[in-house]
Amino acid sequence: MLKCYFTSILIILSSLSFGQENQQDSTDIINNRKDSIYIAEIEKVKGKPKVLHAEPLFIDLIRDLGARKGEREWNIGMGMTDRKTFDNYSALIEYEFAPIDRLGFEVELPFSFYYRTDTSINRAETPQSRLNSIKLATQYSFYVNEKNSTSMAIGYIHEFELTSFNKYGKEKIVKGNIYNPFFVAAKRWGDNFHTLLYTGPIIEHQFGNNKLNTIWQINSNLHYMIPGTRNFIGIEFNKELHKRDFDMTIRPQMRVGITDNLLIGIVTGIPIKRETQRFSSFLRLIYEPKHKVKHI
Repeated sequence: MLKCYFTSILIILSSLSFGQENQQDSTDIINNRKDSIYIAEIEKVKGKPKVLHAEPLFIDLIRDLGARKGEREWNIGMGMTDRKTFDNYSALIEYEFAPIDRLGFEVELPFSFYYRTDTSINRAETPQSRLNSIKLATQYSFYVNEKNSTSMAIGYIHEFELTSFNKYGKEKIVKGNIYNPFFVAAKRWGDNFHTLLYTGPIIEHQFGNNKLNTIWQINSNLHYMIPGTRNFIGIEFNKELHKRDFDMTIRPQMRVGITDNLLIGIVTGIPIKRETQRFSSFLRLIYEPKHKVKHI
């Protein structure tokens, strides 16, 4: 009797285990199928090849790597940075578009607003609120390899740096230029893991003293795209080299699709050294108007 009892239990457990394995296998098959369908929606379109890559949220690209003619995107960004003696609130409005295959352009208006938190500090030592610059940029994807899921691009950002709001009419509005050539390389590993490198010098040219100041940026990224969706979680490592000084901010992030053409990105900034800033946060709204595509 006892032997029959244990035999019955073993049969039930085996059935449950087999059922769970089948269920897991079915889930994996469905997820893989969803990934393949989503990737095909991006890549299997008539025209030049394009590889799906996860785009970082803080240092974003001018346009998708391998951009296709007609693609466009609006971005609205908002952020806050704790800088010890004052808080820096930032905002941006950005428009990206691709007039031809693989070539993207961008126009951006970045704003900064400052609030003094340490009243013992002289108000004059706190930066003044301003429209930081008028930012114009372009990017060309010169290498797209679907077989290796790899893309590369070069680009250039030019900023006309502007004076603070309280100095309008008292001095020249444009106080300098910022030159920023850059290089991008990205690779997708399988269907879900994405890596990207973004690097180049930022050359600041102030008209007042006519001097050049160069900062090297090296931004590396790792993202995991949720199967069958446009959602991802990831991390940016934003590094800057200025003479002998090295700074890095680690930015965990996530992107979530709200509708087919509206996404929201959430970023947290954690500096490895708190010399000039502490924690920060950033929110990006991404709207992609629909454009006509022809599938193969």
